[in-house]
Amino acid sequence: MQLDSDTWLPLIRRASEPLRLRLVCFPYAGGSPDLFRTWAQPLDPGTELLAVRLPGRGPRLREPLYEDWEPLVADTFGALAAAGVLAEPHAFFGHSFGARLAYEVARRTAAAHPGLTRRLFVSGCRSPDHPQHRPYLHDLPHDTYLDSVRAMGGLPAELLANRAMLRLFVPTMRGDMRLAELWGDMHGGSPSDVPITAMYGRDDPVDGRAATLGWPRYGGPGSELLEMPGGHFFLDTHRELVVKTVNARLVSDG
Repeated sequence: MQLDSDTWLPLIRRASEPLRLRLVCFPYAGGSPDLFRTWAQPLDPGTELLAVRLPGRGPRLREPLYEDWEPLVADTFGALAAAGVLAEPHAFFGHSFGARLAYEVARRTAAAHPGLTRRLFVSGCRSPDHPQHRPYLHDLPHDTYLDSVRAMGGLPAELLANRAMLRLFVPTMRGDMRLAELWGDMHGGSPSDVPITAMYGRDDPVDGRAATLGWPRYGGPGSELLEMPGGHFFLDTHRELVVKTVNARLVSDG
């Protein structure tokens, strides 16, 4: 596969031989594939690492953002299928908004390529049956919105200090967050065959244990719910533990 410069699906790390499976990662609201570059070295050498790049990031900065789930899921699925990822063993990882997208793509993939999605990792994300915390952040005025996201740990200090970067970054983050907050159960409670490993932050004030308890009911055999130290962005603050957890499941499932 020639994916190094692919618009939708940049290749972050090739696997050493033999290739066991591909791990496709979905970043949180406003995030880019760069979030997962630090995963390259600690991942199992038989795992190839890729990440989804949506509009509003990097070379796709000027592309219009998605406003509805159906075209977003359809186009993401189509990009993965065109790259040949879905017809071979693979797994998905997503955090927060990215977990919602990974779940929807996994459901579509399970129908088209049964048995090839070895596992779905959803991280920092309420289960489909759990109502969204209110008030919606994406509706807040600009300064209040920034304060709320900063309180969750989602804005680095260097970004907050750079007004030019904020002007580029905030519309993308807010657009993703709108989709995340409006998302719910689109499948009438029916489970997927894909085993799900759901992770939540012990100190997450929004999508903690109570909000994520339902995840195992939406996956196949081997689904589980795991507690992680940290708040909503434990993906960043406890990266080593997250990667270790992912590695262990990928090796056992592979």
